[in-house]
Amino acid sequence: MSASRIAISLFSGAGGLDLGAEQAGYAVAAAVERDHDAAATMEKNFSHLQAPVIQADILDVPTTDILAAAGLSQGQRPDLLIGGPPCTPFSKSGFWLDWKRAGLDPDASLLQAYTRVLAEARPRAFVLENVYALTYNNKASRPAYERLLREIDAAGYDWRAKVMNAADHGVPQARPRLFVIGVPRGERLPEHPDATHGGTWERRASGSVERPHVTAGEALEGLVTDPEPEEQLRGQYAALLADVPPGGNYLHYTEERGHADPLFKWRSRYWSFLLKLDPARPSPTIQAQPGPNVGPFHWDNRRLRVAEAKRLFTYPDSFEFVGTRASVQAQLGNSVPPLLARQVIQQITDAAS
Repeated sequence: MSASRIAISLFSGAGGLDLGAEQAGYAVAAAVERDHDAAATMEKNFSHLQAPVIQADILDVPTTDILAAAGLSQGQRPDLLIGGPPCTPFSKSGFWLDWKRAGLDPDASLLQAYTRVLAEARPRAFVLENVYALTYNNKASRPAYERLLREIDAAGYDWRAKVMNAADHGVPQARPRLFVIGVPRGERLPEHPDATHGGTWERRASGSVERPHVTAGEALEGLVTDPEPEEQLRGQYAALLADVPPGGNYLHYTEERGHADPLFKWRSRYWSFLLKLDPARPSPTIQAQPGPNVGPFHWDNRRLRVAEAKRLFTYPDSFEFVGTRASVQAQLGNSVPPLLARQVIQQITDAAS
């Protein structure tokens, strides 16, 4: 193996965190991902894997199997543990469901799968990523978050937690995520990276004044793509997109915005309904499973093509995804932008040097 620092990956998805780890000097030697397409994407793009991706439910995978897949013998510790447990129970977009608000989603236990591997594998550092709604003070999120932090402490690790907006770190997408980083108790605890870019996010200043956010127009400039069969909107609202201005959404068709023939009530839909990219701003958050009229859509009045979505997540153009268009959308929408992951993990690399 060419890299000296060994990482193991849980809930790997398509490998956004993993790509950032490799760019920061780690070799991802083992990965656990139960989705077949995402696992195939990992195997296609990561050369340091010592064995095929473990395609199984993490709850059924012993830590010893993960370490063995990484080529680590008994008593050897990985240098880094990374992973983003599925965010279904805590995602802000799902709080309209009573059972989510009550904290009854069984996927919440996947946080405990991460801390179980943390306690048993004893990595020299870890990064856990999740939706920032995990930090909300409600019945679904707060008990789970506090339990997570208690278990990290019980495993013998010091930690820092911070919500970071990807756009503040050079990613052409406004994507707030929670990053918990840590090291064994008593060792030098890294800081989260400082913002490198800044601008307006949710009507307030965000990030650094040194450089403006990277815009969607800048990210997609010069990219030549072929049309995709799934890119055209269909259904009763499809024709409405053409008149929505860049950066606008369904509110264009409201009385409050001065529309002559209002079609929607103010704030009657999700903000992402008929949402269109503005080439002069970062992309809004790209979702894993958007509805048929949920954006962001391209300013050319169509869905984003795969190559365009990759640019907005900072995946290399050469990165290959496996699966149907819906599967690739899910893999992208569930992933961590590699550029952001690299900056977070680079802090760990530098602290260990």
